[in-house]
Amino acid sequence: MLIVEYRAEWVSQFEKIKEKLSEGMSGLPVHIEHVGSTAVPGLAAKPIIDIDIVYHEATDFKRIKDGLLTLGYAHKGNQGIKGREVFKRTGQKEDEILNKTAHHLYVCSYDCEELQRHILFRDYLRNHEIARIFYQNLKYDIAREAGNDRKTYAGIKELKAGSFIYYIAELSKRDKSGISSLPGIH
Repeated sequence: MLIVEYRAEWVSQFEKIKEKLSEGMSGLPVHIEHVGSTAVPGLAAKPIIDIDIVYHEATDFKRIKDGLLTLGYAHKGNQGIKGREVFKRTGQKEDEILNKTAHHLYVCSYDCEELQRHILFRDYLRNHEIARIFYQNLKYDIAREAGNDRKTYAGIKELKAGSFIYYIAELSKRDKSGISSLPGIH
């Protein structure tokens, strides 16, 4: 099944990955965020941890990238999203946590619009049960329509859930509960 019921273990999986990433970037001024559906208690999701590493100074990106390469990631570019860089496991470096816990890793400038959308959407769903339930039902519907095929699901989700995600992020900008946790905003 593509979408599974919420699992509390996603939080501890994120914390373990975060610890490994922090070790590989020791001394770098970064903030590591658990984003996506697995970061929202009670929300069904694909069992893949989404992670954003946030930096403030453009000059830090190369050092972050070098640290991630050392940990066994490959840089895959921004894949069309300005300010967000994608990193994937290469499989060439053995690590029980990083290799065996499914995750997506992004490195984002603190002012990246996609990062802000991730945080705003996550925080809004954490604080608004009706929106969380609506989004969960939407995801289940999309998974059924996609025949539980991952690639088909991603394409349909972009079409059917994209506007909802954008709407909630915009709505959340006006909701003080979402703004307080944005990296770089005080």
